[in-house]
Amino acid sequence: MLTVSNLSVQFGKRVLFDEVNATFTQGNCYGIIGANGAGKSTFLKIIAGDIDPTSGHVILEPGKRMSVLNQNHNMFDEHTVLETVLMGNKVLFAVKKEMDELYADYSDENADRIGELQLQFDEMNGWNADSDAASMLSNLGISEDLHYILMSEVEPKLKVRVLLAQALFGNPDVLVMDEPTNDLDFETIGWLENFLANYENTVLVVSHDRHFLDAVCTHISDIDFGKINHFSGNYTFWYESSQLAAKQRAQQNKKAEEKKAELEEFIRRFSANVAKSKQATSRKKMIEKLNVNEIKPSSRRYPAIIFEQEREAGDQILNIQGLAASAEGETLFKNVDFNMAKGDKVVVFSKDSRATTAFYEILNDNLKADAGTFEWGITTTQSYLPADNHDFFTEDLTLVDWLRQWAKTEEERDEVYVRGFLGKMIFSGEEALKKGSVLSGGEKVRCMISRMMMIRANVLMLDEPTNHLDLESITAFNNSLKNFKGSVLLTTHDHEFAQTVGNRILELTPNGVIDRYMTFDEYLDDPKIKELRDKMYS
Repeated sequence: MLTVSNLSVQFGKRVLFDEVNATFTQGNCYGIIGANGAGKSTFLKIIAGDIDPTSGHVILEPGKRMSVLNQNHNMFDEHTVLETVLMGNKVLFAVKKEMDELYADYSDENADRIGELQLQFDEMNGWNADSDAASMLSNLGISEDLHYILMSEVEPKLKVRVLLAQALFGNPDVLVMDEPTNDLDFETIGWLENFLANYENTVLVVSHDRHFLDAVCTHISDIDFGKINHFSGNYTFWYESSQLAAKQRAQQNKKAEEKKAELEEFIRRFSANVAKSKQATSRKKMIEKLNVNEIKPSSRRYPAIIFEQEREAGDQILNIQGLAASAEGETLFKNVDFNMAKGDKVVVFSKDSRATTAFYEILNDNLKADAGTFEWGITTTQSYLPADNHDFFTEDLTLVDWLRQWAKTEEERDEVYVRGFLGKMIFSGEEALKKGSVLSGGEKVRCMISRMMMIRANVLMLDEPTNHLDLESITAFNNSLKNFKGSVLLTTHDHEFAQTVGNRILELTPNGVIDRYMTFDEYLDDPKIKELRDKMYS
């Protein structure tokens, strides 16, 4: 369906891709992964024809149509929402446009041409195009009253959905998407997961959302050392099997047949788990292709994130009574009564991200509540990872001096001690002497995690902790929070994080709270809660 032949890409002296050969076949969804800077987005841009490779070719099978999720949110501002979606199928849209123009200026001369176009339009199922586009929009949460307004009038978060509908419209043969779940809520991501899991054509996707990659991918395409290697299976299979292979590589005395038997048992267990999952039917084709010989250790470096507690907290963690907050005259939440128990790992959740951020800012004394009180347990110590960490990096310090600010004793001020925490987050050698002002978004978050590890609090508060992080850091962070013995308040758009860390859900709405001891999936799937949620936001 789509072939990459002898593809090389070089920027100056830096070689990004070196003689890459890969084939992407029908019926498969390829999750493109790689460390930050490995060239994931560049590769998709080359596939889409937005960037030329230094050498080599991208070959799409003749007669096949490729569709790319557009990253330019203002490109269609002059067009209506429905028209923007129709433009996803360029050939169909061109035929429709020419036909409409000829009808507007109808004469005997152009009647034959109209007849030809009608035939073409009919073959492409054009007469149903408007209703197909409208139903795609509705599935993505764009209500009918917005279908005929101009894109320039659509709010940014909804524009993302319109462009997603445009990419999916008309069943393209090859679908190319870079971070398609950005700015989508969990329900819409769920719809997209089901849509792609049952999609019969070829999909190439880059995403930091592991739940999404697990739900849709039949293959993982790993960019490493300038090459691309396909592995059968989804992200979790790739991650767990490559970890197992790395462990086996270190076991010199183990016989080859013992190692093979261990890998076969791993595949059997993994397949049994997938067969039990909700999306089992569409995933059968993935299980059938899992193969022991494909499993290889990965060269990825994972941060060593370990949260210790300086002291264990008592039973009283946090008590909140009647808490309320608003922004610009709009109620974010009110009547929050909440008592947090020891060991609670709470997913704090709202349809409005301003509500969750205000909640944390109040608990950290950075914002005054409109009403209500809160009280931390006397034995608790808190550590907070805000969504916006800008204020932490205003001084021009090296990373060693930056982290030293949170040292409590002379021993902790020692450079070797401080470098130990930075090293866990993959800032080693010269990197630890970088200035905070030159850090990327992901590096700043890694510094903030080093700070949290050093503080050794027994209550962690995390507002969108996976922002800017690569898959390796997200996976290590997720695992560390599962193992953390203290209490956690956590807001995240990462489904896997919420599902595997949280044991309690607290949803903040303009009309009060919903508070349940259950997993995140149970919460989203419960019909009674769904009904209650609709009521609380209305």
